[in-house]
Order: sequence, then C-alpha cells, then structure tokens
Amino acid sequence: MQMKAIDLAKKSSTLASLPAVFIRLNEAVNNPLSSVNQIARIISEDAGLSARLLHIANSALYQYPARIDNIAVAATVIGTEQLRDLALATSVLTIFKNIPADLVHMEHFWCHSIACGVAAKTMGAFHQEHALERFFLAGVLHDIGRLVIFQTCGEEARLILEKSRREGKHLFETEKEILGFDHAEVGGLLLERWKIPNNLVEMVSCHHDPNKAQRGLHESSLIHLADILVHAMQLGNSGERFVPAIEDIAWKCNEFSREDLRPIMAQVALQYDDLVETIFQ
Repeated sequence: MQMKAIDLAKKSSTLASLPAVFIRLNEAVNNPLSSVNQIARIISEDAGLSARLLHIANSALYQYPARIDNIAVAATVIGTEQLRDLALATSVLTIFKNIPADLVHMEHFWCHSIACGVAAKTMGAFHQEHALERFFLAGVLHDIGRLVIFQTCGEEARLILEKSRREGKHLFETEKEILGFDHAEVGGLLLERWKIPNNLVEMVSCHHDPNKAQRGLHESSLIHLADILVHAMQLGNSGERFVPAIEDIAWKCNEFSREDLRPIMAQVALQYDDLVETIFQ
C-alpha cells in the first residue's frame, strides 16, 4: 500500500514530541494575561533551554550593546513571542533521536538548518520585515521533514539517497519519485500536528516551490532563497549534493540584486559562525 505523507507525520509526532516546557511556554505566550516574569519562570525551569537562549541573545545574531544575563531581560528586549520562536528553534535540535549515521550527519544537518535560519532572518531584516524570529524559525525547521523520512522509513531513504546521487537529481525530486511526496510536505504536516502557526507551516511546506503558497508568497519565497544561498555558501549539509535552482517568482517578489547579496552573505557568514559555536559548544 502506498504510504502517505500524513502517516509519516503522525508517526514522527509520536516519536519526536515537543518538550513539555515548550508547550507550557507556548500556552503562556498565547495567553494575554501572562506577564513577562511568568514566561521567564517557565523557561528558567529548563536550565539547558535557558542557557541556549541566553547564549543566542548575546550572540552576533542580535549584537546588543549590553550583555543580557537573565531570561526576563531577554524576554523584554527580544519580545515574548520572538523568544518563544527561538525556544522552539533550539528545542527541535534535541528531539530527533536514533537516526542512522549513514543517512545523515546530524550536526552537519543542523548547521545547514541554522544557516538557513540566519540567512532568512538577515534577508528579512534587509526588507525591514517585522518579527524576524519567524524567518529564523522557519529556516531552522525548513528541512525537518527530511528527518521524519530518515526516522520513519530508513529503507526508502537509502534508496532516495542512492538514486539521487546516481542520477544527479535533487533529493526532493527523488523523494517525489519514490514516495509520491517530498520532505517539504511532510515537514509542513508535522508542524501542523505540533500546532505551529499556519504561516510557518506554509513557509516550510513551500520552500522548494513557493508558487504553491496561498497565504504568504513573499515569506515562502524568502525561505526558498535563504535555503539556496546557504547551499551555495556550503554552510552545513542536509544531504543535498547540488544547489537547487531559484524559482523566478521568488527572485521577483523579493527584489534582491546581485549587489544586495554581497553584504547579506557577509552578515550570514559572521552570524552563522558565532551561532554555531554558541549552540554546539
């Protein structure tokens, strides 16, 4: 029987569930009666999460002039919703377990994901977008469906890797040939089960084909461009051997020029190096 993308997402959501602290944090952030101190207390109950968030708040990703030394200050300076998005971005690094090393090098995978998040946030800042952490989060999560495939159907994943290398095709193209769907679709379905906001779901599910975006073409196109940029810069590796082609609609609706990309790439390289050192130290 032909497997379905939703079946993989359902199975993976059981194997890789969100940490309880994040679920409580999300509920608190969505509650208009919650205070900054209440939200900070929830985060502070998880020492590892608190440390990661403080490291990120003091990294080159933000470049604040004064050191941020506690979660309440971080929530005030960065914003509670934005801190919640950073919490999810860092929490997801720890929840996928026991994926065979012959399928993916997990640190290289997450380095690519972090790089995409940094690139998406940097590009969003270039266009003076609001709530830049949503772009960072979408970038970090964009390939999460690939981990679902690796986690739930290892035999098919090996066939996909072998066939794409043998035929010189992109992994997402070969995924569709063998599975009938690609990792972007699976990733979007997993995020839906995690009750992640719809705009983030669409950014992830449409990052290879922003033409499919119904709510936010510009946002999905930005993740598409960020993914391609960090592939070209060779920052990390999600298993893909080739740099994907840019969809025309993504380039047009973001209006970047070649001259624009030089300072963006320089900023991405700086923030990426600092953030990877911070997260994996």
